[in-house]
Amino acid sequence: MVQSGVHPDEEIRLPGRPGFGDAIAGKKAVTGMKKQADAKKVLITGGLGFIGSSIARRCVSEGRQVTLVDACLEPYGWNLFNIRDISEKVRFVRGDVRDPDLMDALVSGSDVVFHMAAQVGREISMENPRLDAEINCIGTLNVLEAARKSLKPPVVVFAGSRGQTGEPDVLPVDESHPDRPTDIYGINKLAAEKYLFLYQQVYGIPVVSLRLNNVYGPRCQMHAGFYGILNWFMANAMTGKPVTVYGQGLQTRDYVYIDDVVEAFFLAAFNEKAFGQMFYVGSGVETVFLDMARQVVRAVGKGQIVHVPFPEQREKIDIKRFVVNTVKFRTATGWQARTGLEEGVARTAGYYRQWLEHYLNRGKT
Repeated sequence: MVQSGVHPDEEIRLPGRPGFGDAIAGKKAVTGMKKQADAKKVLITGGLGFIGSSIARRCVSEGRQVTLVDACLEPYGWNLFNIRDISEKVRFVRGDVRDPDLMDALVSGSDVVFHMAAQVGREISMENPRLDAEINCIGTLNVLEAARKSLKPPVVVFAGSRGQTGEPDVLPVDESHPDRPTDIYGINKLAAEKYLFLYQQVYGIPVVSLRLNNVYGPRCQMHAGFYGILNWFMANAMTGKPVTVYGQGLQTRDYVYIDDVVEAFFLAAFNEKAFGQMFYVGSGVETVFLDMARQVVRAVGKGQIVHVPFPEQREKIDIKRFVVNTVKFRTATGWQARTGLEEGVARTAGYYRQWLEHYLNRGKT
């Protein structure tokens, strides 16, 4: 069910709930564990994107009432094809987290908010820092303000980023590592995370931040290389374009499969031990970038890897090595990544062999 251009006081306002002016402000206590069975109403910002739509599918499978909101901005990863087979089981609102009235309307009555909407391009953040701040900072504040106004504040689970950390001092990185972001994106995501914890401290809103590493898998965008690089390489290999690796390709990353990430979000949302905490989410395996590219080519069965010089701007903000320690999250929730890179890349290739055209030609479902 699709709604677009909806006035927040009309179609979206939930029957029987008080108006926005009646919401109780001030500090509220976080009371116990959010029981999975009780958390029926779920809002997902950025809900047509890679991770958001994957979370939506899990929610639908568990019988939850799901609302997706997505601004459908270019050049990002929204895709109606991602919800093609659950579209009648979710409500989709085309709207922007930068709209505070809309966030008030949608957050009110929700039990859990998975806040995925973001400006995710590191180079875009350097070229257009105002846009990045508006979406990543103001958008997050709008979600948190809406939660504060709610009679019963929802759990807010935030999609953080390894970009908040910067170049590591030691590996693997854990939650005690200092934060020194190397770009505007990382700075603004860090600011958004700090807003999150302030709103829990002052207003009692239960929040969790999951700092994600390089997530890959089915339903990621395939039309641009500024994020989701593994999927971008796969698209190029499948369509006969070169798989371009900057420099020698010896930088390292921590690649984590989408199914493991969805499980992480669910465990964070429904476990009070996670509330008020930041956790790293990754495989815990340090993979050389060039080895990842070779794995993609093997899984696709074709493709040519081409080495090209680093663009000057990209090299200045690039992180040389990164891998995380997830012991803190595992201790709190029992989560661990279960899908190895070879298996995950093979699954991803299988998905796009069937559906690639719907990601290269977005919107043609």
